[in-house]
Amino acid sequence: MLVDFNTLPEESRVWIYQANRSFTEQEISEIEDKLNIFIENWTAHGSDLQSGYTIKYKRFIVVALNQNLNNATGCSIDASVHFIQQLEKEYNVDLMDKMNVSYKQGEYVAYKTLLDFKKMAKDKAVSKNTIVFNNMVNNIAEFNENWEVPASESWHSRFLK
Repeated sequence: MLVDFNTLPEESRVWIYQANRSFTEQEISEIEDKLNIFIENWTAHGSDLQSGYTIKYKRFIVVALNQNLNNATGCSIDASVHFIQQLEKEYNVDLMDKMNVSYKQGEYVAYKTLLDFKKMAKDKAVSKNTIVFNNMVNNIAEFNENWEVPASESWHSRFLK
């Protein structure tokens, strides 16, 4: 059951899929259509899953699930992963690699491999004040408070001396 992302409770579980490039406006429109269909039909053991999504910075697909009504099951999580993998193939984009880092350079969102980000930290090209995206957040409350934070307040801090 598709609902507006902003109406879901703060404890709703989130999954963040980070693209290795920005989506075009046309791609975003198509992806939104596909997300609408997928989420409207997403179930766990035949029960509707109250879910919503948002696309941030033309680069992040954030799916949220209200677990107060129904929890995702192994099968429903597998279905969502399969859906994201289909998007990867269709748009020739990487959405599943958690070992990459996105961060802000002004208003621009940059994307680097973890190894490149570590090197940049060592070379002082990024600092503890660099805004990073912590895609490890678990729910909407954490997403709102701790997703877009200075590197010093994220798991990225381990690379900064």
